[in-house]
Amino acid sequence: MCGIIGIFGREDSVNLVRKGLNILKYRGKDGSGIFNEKKNCIGHCLHSVVGDTIKQPLKGAGTLSSNCEIYNWEDLNKKLNLNAKNDSELILKLLEIKKIKDVLNLLDGVYAFAYWIENDLYLARDIIGIKPVWYSHTDGFAFASEKKALEKLGYTDINELNPRKILKYSIKNNRIEFIEREFFDITPEIKSKESEIKNKVSILLKAAIKKRIPKRKFGLLFSGGIDSTIIAFILKKLKCNFTCYTAVLDDPKLKTPQDLVYAKKVAKDLDLSLKIIKVKLKDVNTHLKTIVPLIEDSNVVKAGVALTFYAACQEAKKDGCKVIFSGLGSEEIFAGYKRHKDSYNLNKECLSGILKIYERDLYRDDVITMFNNLELRLPFLDNSLVDYALKIPADYKLSNNQEKYILRLAAKSMGLKKEFTERRKKAAQYGSNFHKAIGKLAKKSNFKLKSEYLRTFYPTHNLRLGALVSSGKDSIYALYVMLKQNYSVNCIITIQSKNPDSFMFHTPSVELVKLQAEAMNLPLIFKETKGEKEKELKDLKIALKEAKETYKIDGVITGALFSSYQRDRIEKIADSLGLKIFSPLWHIDQETEMREIVNQGFEVIVTSIAADGLDKSFLGKKIDSKMIDYLVELNRKNKINIAFEGGEAESLVLNCPIFKSKIVIKEAKKIIENEFTGIYKITKAELE
Repeated sequence: MCGIIGIFGREDSVNLVRKGLNILKYRGKDGSGIFNEKKNCIGHCLHSVVGDTIKQPLKGAGTLSSNCEIYNWEDLNKKLNLNAKNDSELILKLLEIKKIKDVLNLLDGVYAFAYWIENDLYLARDIIGIKPVWYSHTDGFAFASEKKALEKLGYTDINELNPRKILKYSIKNNRIEFIEREFFDITPEIKSKESEIKNKVSILLKAAIKKRIPKRKFGLLFSGGIDSTIIAFILKKLKCNFTCYTAVLDDPKLKTPQDLVYAKKVAKDLDLSLKIIKVKLKDVNTHLKTIVPLIEDSNVVKAGVALTFYAACQEAKKDGCKVIFSGLGSEEIFAGYKRHKDSYNLNKECLSGILKIYERDLYRDDVITMFNNLELRLPFLDNSLVDYALKIPADYKLSNNQEKYILRLAAKSMGLKKEFTERRKKAAQYGSNFHKAIGKLAKKSNFKLKSEYLRTFYPTHNLRLGALVSSGKDSIYALYVMLKQNYSVNCIITIQSKNPDSFMFHTPSVELVKLQAEAMNLPLIFKETKGEKEKELKDLKIALKEAKETYKIDGVITGALFSSYQRDRIEKIADSLGLKIFSPLWHIDQETEMREIVNQGFEVIVTSIAADGLDKSFLGKKIDSKMIDYLVELNRKNKINIAFEGGEAESLVLNCPIFKSKIVIKEAKKIIENEFTGIYKITKAELE
């Protein structure tokens, strides 16, 4: 696979793209290229699996930078008579003759690409999200295969593109919009007999594996569990030249890792080529120094899984492999987790898992394989197999308390021994003993928690911050963005102004920050100010100083969007106190911010209005996509700030992903000054 990057609307776009390609260079060592016009530039680094060295970006009617492996490209090429030389060129030619949604519906494979034609840029990725792409709509627009590339170029509000959306960026208007894509469904439920379903699963899995086999030696991440075993069994039947890789902790004080026991048994029985990588405890620490920053996450579970994955990939790289198979995805489509057993609707739970797998597992595995110059192939996440599996009745996935029943049945029918088909699930970090390694190292380093130990490998994301919160959407969304970037938020700081026309501070419903702080389980520093211009800054300084001394904060978060008046003054005060300032939403496109807030599950209402086009009906109303559409239209008519940055309205967050409880309004009234001015006065509210 490859790496892609683009910078739009910056005088230094070419320089930034070159720097970004240098950061992403391990994603593609077989060549790189850039294309630029005026203040816009896109780049690409190539990872060639079959010796294809056609450099990108590709130029046609538009320009394409792609990270893809399209399994049906030759069939499409022949059928449509496109005369494309490879799968990337096929995508380019298809985009020149068809609408982008129609193109994506034709593709069978994994991809993330940017297509730039005239004044429009399109970003898209495969529907499950196996190939990553991140973007930032601040200071123009930027995208890259990995989040860290944008971070190192100075971007802060960075979002992963939802695989179910196509992003369209208007270069001329500096505006983004999303085109929705249809996802998998769990209906209609399959009515076939057990034997028919078993046979269909076998056929689809064999086809999924076969289409992914490269024309050179490759590897398989192997644990001896049902998922990797059935892949190995089918590959062996297809007479493929491959090696199985099993990585475990080498610690004589612990029991032999279960994955090692089963990997040896299965390999002997099936006559598989098996390489065992035994990692000593002292080397785990060295690996983590690379892994944690690489996956951009100090989560204990992710790090544990990543360890076994990384060690195996290192060995496969040494052996000259360019491709490695994994059994990831089987747990989700065939119900292999405990949460599936506890679910009231098993297939809905399976669908939910597939919806989230791109952010939970796929990015981690992609960056680890690419770091080792390997392309990851995931047959259990084949579109046809996923589509069918999600419709299999629950009774065929969980039977007699045995998870993944139908897959085990299919494995038995192929000829695998019962001992192997009925092995109970053992998560990679446990089956390899790497979770124990992290625990031992944390204790050895005098950390109470494994997470504290792992954070030491990602220090740039471990600053202690205080968040300036007003109760409105921008301040809490900024806090949320920083939490997503692994910063620690130690307290909330709120200034309540007695002056309703304060230049610095939001005033409607600000007292409800107390409930918000409780909902987030964060301490609150709450100060009052008379609200006199410039003098109110002294009160802010007192509050920030208290936060620094009491909660040992290193910096402060502000929800500023475009107001230099606020940001400059906060920065000046923070600097005088030796505090860093973080404004992750700074210069974010206002429509983008509003849509991100809604898409991330924030429940926000309007608490005051002061602009033509916003009448009494908006007071107390929830901000949703329909309201945002109206605000966009209003912006075209009278230039209203879509995110209310000009004081057109104020907001209140009732609930969001980081609230442990929801704020419920018990009593409130609308106080109207004139047709387009009023407040939603909340007199009683509590946590649900």
